[in-house]
Amino acid sequence: MKIKQTLDKVLLRQSARAGLLLVIVAAATLEATGIVQYYFSQKGIREEATLRAESQLEATKLKIINIVDQAEAAVRNSMWLAQWALSTPDSLQAVSRRIVENNPLIVGSTVALVPGYDKKHPLFSPYCFQAPGETTIHVSSLATEEYNYPGQEWFTKPLELQTGYWSEPYIDVGGGDILMTTYSVPLRDMDGRIAGVLTADISLDWLTDLVGNVQVYPNAFSMMISRSGQIMVCPAESLVMRRTVQQVIADMDDTAAFAGVNRSMLAGERGNAVVRYNKNTTHIFYAPVEKTGWSMSIMVPDSEIYGNIRKVGMIVKLLQLLGLLMLILILRAVARNQLKYAELNERKERIENELHIASGIQMSMIPKIFPPFPERKDLDMAATIVPAKEVGGDLYDFYIRDEKLFFCIGDVSGKGVPASLVMAVTRSLFRTVSAHESSPQRILTTMNDSMSEVNESNMFVTFFVGILDLASGHLRYCNAGHNAPLLLTDAKRPLPVEANLPLGVLRGFCFKEQETDMRYDDAIFLYTDGLTEAENSQHELFGEERMYKVLSTRRPSDGQMAAMKEAVRDFVGEAPQSDDLTMLFIHFLPDGEPEKTERHLILHNDIQQIPQLAEFVETIAGEKKLDQATAMNLNLALEEAVTNVIMYAYPEGSDGLVDVEAILRKDSLEFIISDNGVPFDPTAAPDADVTLGAEERRIGGLGIFLVRKIMDSVNYARKDGKNILSMIKKI
Repeated sequence: MKIKQTLDKVLLRQSARAGLLLVIVAAATLEATGIVQYYFSQKGIREEATLRAESQLEATKLKIINIVDQAEAAVRNSMWLAQWALSTPDSLQAVSRRIVENNPLIVGSTVALVPGYDKKHPLFSPYCFQAPGETTIHVSSLATEEYNYPGQEWFTKPLELQTGYWSEPYIDVGGGDILMTTYSVPLRDMDGRIAGVLTADISLDWLTDLVGNVQVYPNAFSMMISRSGQIMVCPAESLVMRRTVQQVIADMDDTAAFAGVNRSMLAGERGNAVVRYNKNTTHIFYAPVEKTGWSMSIMVPDSEIYGNIRKVGMIVKLLQLLGLLMLILILRAVARNQLKYAELNERKERIENELHIASGIQMSMIPKIFPPFPERKDLDMAATIVPAKEVGGDLYDFYIRDEKLFFCIGDVSGKGVPASLVMAVTRSLFRTVSAHESSPQRILTTMNDSMSEVNESNMFVTFFVGILDLASGHLRYCNAGHNAPLLLTDAKRPLPVEANLPLGVLRGFCFKEQETDMRYDDAIFLYTDGLTEAENSQHELFGEERMYKVLSTRRPSDGQMAAMKEAVRDFVGEAPQSDDLTMLFIHFLPDGEPEKTERHLILHNDIQQIPQLAEFVETIAGEKKLDQATAMNLNLALEEAVTNVIMYAYPEGSDGLVDVEAILRKDSLEFIISDNGVPFDPTAAPDADVTLGAEERRIGGLGIFLVRKIMDSVNYARKDGKNILSMIKKI
């Protein structure tokens, strides 16, 4: 007894040590997992914040450039008139007046002559301007000793640089008497001599509103500086046009970091940096405004970007601690009862398997490695996405399940970040739904209902999904408002498609599924309208005719993509890309039609005729020299499928036939079961949960589960009033 007690104590100590070690390992694993998840989450959030800030900077810059371009165009369009009026200087005032009258953005304009150019007027600069809130155009002269226009930057710089020039922001005392900037261009007379400069003044009041209202995050703020570092726009109004950035940096906590950002901004560079501001970590994103020499920046507190993920991190920590506590309690129970330990071990293995499956689902958003299936010789595939912006709303995806190629292509309405988010949701829904669904119509119906429920932004997705049976070449597909793909056989032609509605428009919409067959060397080309609607500088479209000319099944798929992109690039030239361009090319290259033998067995819908199947399978197994285990499995699958037809296809008491056809190929067996009964798709039923006990598991579903486990491919179709179930087994 003492020996047993001693052994028990030793075992308890060993169990305790093992349990303690297990707890330590689990804690370390959870902590490591949390760190890895936090790192990648933080990285993704930082990239998203950078994208948002850069998008805001780019959008604001484009608005500023638009106003700048209008002012420059007004000056350029008046150059000829000013040049013509130089012979009668008194008429130059009319040129300035015309610029102000015809351009609401311009508050003032002058033609300032080089001192001594006109002998009658040593200094001559008639200035026309419109005071804020007034419609009257006032006229004054800048040729005064107090103002000394020949010494002003707007006068000297364009003459020095011999090109158009935007001046530093200034308050034009004696001129417009408002905060403004001036665009001035050198003016030559008919003999080519420099005669003076032609200017346009624009007020900067609109700039304060435009830059000040940029909101990337609630507590973020933006500012604008001139080429010399003068603060033009800033939340602290006391700094505007009173201090330079260099002066403000001297009072900052992180002077060195701010100085580096300031140098980059003054150099007209684009970038971002992390600094200490008001004792807090702050992210600065900055970009130049071309032509003017200005630079704009957005400052975002670190807490704004990472606040939510840190809260989630705390919750995860608490959950990890809770998990460790539960593990300790479980280990105590395990030490006292080995049977419970075995049960818990099984649960642990099951959880690990589920985690492994979940890890496999977390794949990259879009396949980018080509060829995607190097081990397969029956497929040659390539795809590409060329977004119009940093992010786009196009998508494609594909994968192989049960010897079927599931593929799709889509185009989200709109562009930019919102479209990319909808794109991510759409791709995830496709993977989720198609993972357990083999009907394109049901895949689109489920996706459409899910997207319609939460479509508060009223965005929609044109979408095409296809399922290609790689064993038979049978293609089932369904369209949702997308461009019809092209089918390349002996000729090039559009694949016949029902238009249907796009995804996310109307919940409950009934999509129509279609089908066709692909043979050796056939190909299908899917694309978004960014291909056919690509515009050149003359606003001509690339069009379907050019697309047809480029397509050729004689090229490999990667060559097909390269040729199409090159053709679009040559056609578009220097014109900006207006829409996302996405293409997917699938070339079907099976080993040709192998030699085959066909066998038939016709049964009545009588359960007593089931034994004939065993003889049918036994004969086929003998011809193909199959082992006994394989023959038994084939017989079991065939019995389950035929029994389903006998039980459910025909009304009780009626007589019907069940046609069982066997096709014997070199490396496969295909069984085709057809009947004239009521429509019944056994593949639509969910698999039985074999992890449950017999008393807990619902009735039904086990038969098709066994069929799927035994066979390599199972397909159902309704053709010409018949139920047709195809089952393929590789041998």
